[in-house]
Amino acid sequence: MKLVEKTSELMSNNGRIFYIGSGTSGRLGIVDASECLPTFGIDGKIYGIIAGGDKAIRKSQEYAEDSKIQAWEDLKKYKLSKNDIVIGVSASGSTPYVVSCIEECNKNGIYTGCITCNKNSPLANLCLYPIEVVVGPEYITGSSRMKAGTAQKMVLNMISTTVMIKLGRVFDNKMIDMKLSNSKLHKRAVRILKSILNIGGEEAKKLIKENNNVRLSIEKFKSREKK
Repeated sequence: MKLVEKTSELMSNNGRIFYIGSGTSGRLGIVDASECLPTFGIDGKIYGIIAGGDKAIRKSQEYAEDSKIQAWEDLKKYKLSKNDIVIGVSASGSTPYVVSCIEECNKNGIYTGCITCNKNSPLANLCLYPIEVVVGPEYITGSSRMKAGTAQKMVLNMISTTVMIKLGRVFDNKMIDMKLSNSKLHKRAVRILKSILNIGGEEAKKLIKENNNVRLSIEKFKSREKK
């Protein structure tokens, strides 16, 4: 996937990902971005931006998607660089808020990608790295939160997960950089250490207690083993 390759390259050079969308598409971008910190331990690198701002996360702000100037204003707050990439998320591929944002990104030399569910849409035609996932008509006409929303969520997960793997935030299939923020994750960390290091549960628990981090625990254990 060309979008993943370019995104990985940019993030390796201190770049960031910005998902931008409205309604369901915007919320899905926020969900994916917010889950990358606890899953991969990466902060300040993946952002979700929605038309209408934070209040639109919980309550629909339908008018906001029609703005052709607000998206760029929302993005400018982050002081974009040439190492960033903006990914427009729009089921129709024609949402003014998203399309206008990509146009401005192109003018300013910012890399662009998109996820849309229509072929040959205005959004896809503007982006350097478009992804078109054609799911066909919705069961309830016009309700793109259904098939289109599900498809967009899956693609967002694929993008962020694959990029994180390429950046080394995963060992084999294990989340060694996850944030240990609750008891469930502490238990998971112990299981991961037991599996990777082939050690007992008590030793794994001790390592986690000492380091509160899976990657650091692995490094400390291997360092001790070499001595």
